[in-house]
Amino acid sequence: MYAIVEIAGQQFKVAKDQKVYVHRLQEEEGAKVSFDKVLLLDNSGEVTVGAPAIEGAEVTAKILGHLQGDKVIVFKKKRRKGYRKKNGHRQALTEIQIEGIAASGAKKKASAKKEAAPKKEVKETEVSGDLSSKTVAELKALAKESGISGYTSLKKAELIEVLTK
Repeated sequence: MYAIVEIAGQQFKVAKDQKVYVHRLQEEEGAKVSFDKVLLLDNSGEVTVGAPAIEGAEVTAKILGHLQGDKVIVFKKKRRKGYRKKNGHRQALTEIQIEGIAASGAKKKASAKKEAAPKKEVKETEVSGDLSSKTVAELKALAKESGISGYTSLKKAELIEVLTK
């Protein structure tokens, strides 16, 4: 059984008891973490694909340690200009060991996003008071919706006057 899971913004193909190096996680060494963004599950030939993630699927892992990756040298040069920049970088990594893959039964974490507030209905009295703050194009669209003819040649003040009647 294997799964494709998104961990810290990257996708990994993981199996039970596999060790994986991922971007640095905030948890302590020895802590258990779970990842609920499972994109694909393969259970002995039976493939389940999420859209985008599989509901209820979860991958649990244990943090083995925090370390730094190999040094990467960044060298920039422009020929005949005397421009040279040498820079180095070591990526902060976390080594995790996959402890289990659950196809169903995982509890969904509470979403951090708030639900969209319901749109309030606009009354005609509110529209007439707000007309001066609208653009000419918006006023022309309102005139078209209300069935007023000859609105294309009117100026903003004339459009407001026609719409308030």
